[in-house]
Amino acid sequence: MSLSIDGFVSGPNGENDWIFRSSDETSRAWVVERSWEAGLIIMGRKSFEGMAPYWPTATGPFAAPMNEIPKGVFTQKGFKGVDLPGTDSPAAASWVGAQVFDGDLAEEIKKLKSQPGKPICAIGGAGFMSNLIATGLIDEYILVTHPVVLGKGLTIFNGATQPMDLKLADVKAFPGGIVARTYRI
Repeated sequence: MSLSIDGFVSGPNGENDWIFRSSDETSRAWVVERSWEAGLIIMGRKSFEGMAPYWPTATGPFAAPMNEIPKGVFTQKGFKGVDLPGTDSPAAASWVGAQVFDGDLAEEIKKLKSQPGKPICAIGGAGFMSNLIATGLIDEYILVTHPVVLGKGLTIFNGATQPMDLKLADVKAFPGGIVARTYRI
């Protein structure tokens, strides 16, 4: 999860253009490499609906993992799928065929974690991430701090119901000023 130095994951209205200003070739390669470690990418409905039309035709370095790794979409308000041009393309298949989870978030996450396979990677907006944090079921946090101060915006840790003691597992600094910290429970 990308965040500003002052702890915001987006501006007050969801603005996130600042994320790309400090990225560099090294940080992008690191994110792509980490992405391939996931066996499933999960996100909330709003993020899914925003990303699904974009990724199947994208060509940048993130396109392959975003299109090839299976997806799961979590919703409390129902989900009818998305209309994608060229839905028969391999790139669109993981978006069109995304698993939909509309039950209790904690129960659904417990079921997913009990299955064999590679780790689950959660991406998306502040609301979904905050709700996910509140379940207490996250094993690892990868917090990517960008060299920007937003002053106000949306945070993800407002969903924590009690203090969390995390163990720093790794720190990686990049030429553009981004610092990635991996914490484990």
